[in-house]
Amino acid sequence: MPEKKTGTGSRLDAVVAAAQQGRAQREQGYREQALKLYPWICGRCSREFTRANLQELTVHHRDHNHDNNPADGSNWELLCLYCHDNEHARYLDDPSIAATDSGDSDGQQASHKGLAGLADLLKKKDV
Repeated sequence: MPEKKTGTGSRLDAVVAAAQQGRAQREQGYREQALKLYPWICGRCSREFTRANLQELTVHHRDHNHDNNPADGSNWELLCLYCHDNEHARYLDDPSIAATDSGDSDGQQASHKGLAGLADLLKKKDV
């Protein structure tokens, strides 16, 4: 027997559905543009794509800013699913890449160092 949806649950479902639909529309826009501009080849591994497997070709934003979608495609790169995942893992795993390729033009760095006083605390404990 299916569960009844409460008013809150159905409103939440509607909000989530609207957000997903909006995201799909935004992605469809720049994805379609990128697929028209560039050959259907992964920019990293050179794997070629056809209509049969085109869903495995993704649009990567070079500056990692998904709102930066110039019509000339200068911020886009077509990558296969695997290379795209690898690119984002590399970006997250290596702070030097994130610092130099963040897309932030103001050059501000984080000023807080969460473990700055840890060495001093450990020395006090050992004494």
